[in-house]
Amino acid sequence: MTEKLQHTFALSHDGAVDMVKACASVTVTNMSFMMSAGILYNLIKDMLDNNLTKERIPFYAVASIAIIILIGLTNYIQYGATFLSTYKESGVRRTALAEKLRKLPLSYFGKKNIADLTTTIMSDCAMIETASSHWIPELIGALISTAIVGVSMFIFFDWRMVLASFWVIPASFLLICASTDYQKKTVRKNNSVKMEMADGIQECLETVRDLRANNALNSYMNGLDAKIKNVEKYALFTELKLAICVNSAAIILKLGIATTALVGGVLLADGSISLLTFFMFLMLVSRLYDPMQITLQNFAAIIATTVQCERLDEVLSHEIQTGSEQMTNNGYDITFDHVSFAYNDDTAVLNDVSFTAKQGEVTALIGPSGGGKTTVSRLAARFWDITGGKITLGGMDISKIDPETLFSAFSIVFQDVTLFNQSITDNIRIGRKDATDDEVIEAARLANCDEFVRRLPDGYDTVIGENGSELSGGERQRISIARAFLKNAPVILLDEASASLDVENETAIQTAISRLIKDKTVMVIAHRMRTVSGADKIVVLADGVVKESGKPAELLQKNGIFAQMVRTQKEGQNWTFE
Repeated sequence: MTEKLQHTFALSHDGAVDMVKACASVTVTNMSFMMSAGILYNLIKDMLDNNLTKERIPFYAVASIAIIILIGLTNYIQYGATFLSTYKESGVRRTALAEKLRKLPLSYFGKKNIADLTTTIMSDCAMIETASSHWIPELIGALISTAIVGVSMFIFFDWRMVLASFWVIPASFLLICASTDYQKKTVRKNNSVKMEMADGIQECLETVRDLRANNALNSYMNGLDAKIKNVEKYALFTELKLAICVNSAAIILKLGIATTALVGGVLLADGSISLLTFFMFLMLVSRLYDPMQITLQNFAAIIATTVQCERLDEVLSHEIQTGSEQMTNNGYDITFDHVSFAYNDDTAVLNDVSFTAKQGEVTALIGPSGGGKTTVSRLAARFWDITGGKITLGGMDISKIDPETLFSAFSIVFQDVTLFNQSITDNIRIGRKDATDDEVIEAARLANCDEFVRRLPDGYDTVIGENGSELSGGERQRISIARAFLKNAPVILLDEASASLDVENETAIQTAISRLIKDKTVMVIAHRMRTVSGADKIVVLADGVVKESGKPAELLQKNGIFAQMVRTQKEGQNWTFE
């Protein structure tokens, strides 16, 4: 049962056990209140029948005290098993999500957007937290306790009165169950328009500079305003649909009062039941239906919450990349052996790619845009798992290595730099968390950062804004390169590492890199031929296949794609200022 609860409500094992405890405590609490009504019934019956002797009075007193203690104890257990455990489980769930996301392949994130994942971690978790602490235990506890009371009264009292009082409960729940698919469809549509709005807001914030530069901000805001109004419309629409279902079920529930009074009146007139029994059932339905109406609302809310549970379970159940945490490689040669790869099953990106990037050499990946260069570098670090062939690092199949263990061997400089709203020191120290301040400064000096950092108001303690907004593109990229220097890993991947640098700084970086790559495996992706002029090996990728491979001089003599790219760039640079 706990495993079923784990997948249904996206819980951990302990969270599922706590939910069972919470449901049990709510059931006992509800039964305690029902028992008090039973004691009151027997007390009145004894009084009417003149059976209330001195010997029975202590019994009723002790029973009443025992019920009060039981109610207090179960309420205490319920509080711990619902509210406290739920908040603990919420933290566990968010941590589990973060750990899961950390181990998911990048192919998963290619199918998701940031707004969607943020909503899953924050909003969906909060919704399930409310369901776990308020709705689910109350619903299950109410159903179990009501079933027990119904069966008990069926056995000890008139079955016709039980049917007259209880028939509306399954009828009400069946009505809501019948609308389950309709409610889920409505909630999914509501979530969809919320995602569109969140994406629009995030996109607006990220592109506001370009929108203003092109006088497109007003038109974009009009579209965003329409998305916001669409969210409002569907929120009202969703609430209306849920209200119709719940209120219709509540109307059916209230019919039980009429049927109880009608059947009870007939049976009382016929002499089949006593007046006390008749009034007891009237008291029962008045006490039972109001809480049951709240239970119906909880049931409808839980049905709506299953959509959030499915989204969370989709993340938590997704296949992760695994492997050995021990590396047994012999050196750091990277070998692609007939590698094929597709982001989607029907879209091939690489086909039968084979080459070796040797340790101590610089291997340059060049070719037209979309040829697969960046994909090759990502596959080398197991950002994705290949669909065919094999990639080895020092003879060890990287698909057998845990991704985080494998990353320890790589220093990577991406074309798109990501910086954090922290100090320059903290941003560089991401390369190696235990690095000293002197080591950070030395890495910055090697990456040609030290000069511009010293000019900043607080030097290395300067906070650089969200994604380094206070720095230029070239400065941001040099900080990213400094991280690679600081990590000092045996394999270096440079994806257009000098794309945002001017000629002077590019020359300085090339000089620094030449010092860094001694005895290392280096793969460089570049479009500018001067960036790869000192490479030991050139691999030309086009249309997902290796078109040419060899030393630069050899490829120039072949007069192929590489030679054509060199000539084209030379012609482009052969200009004069008139």
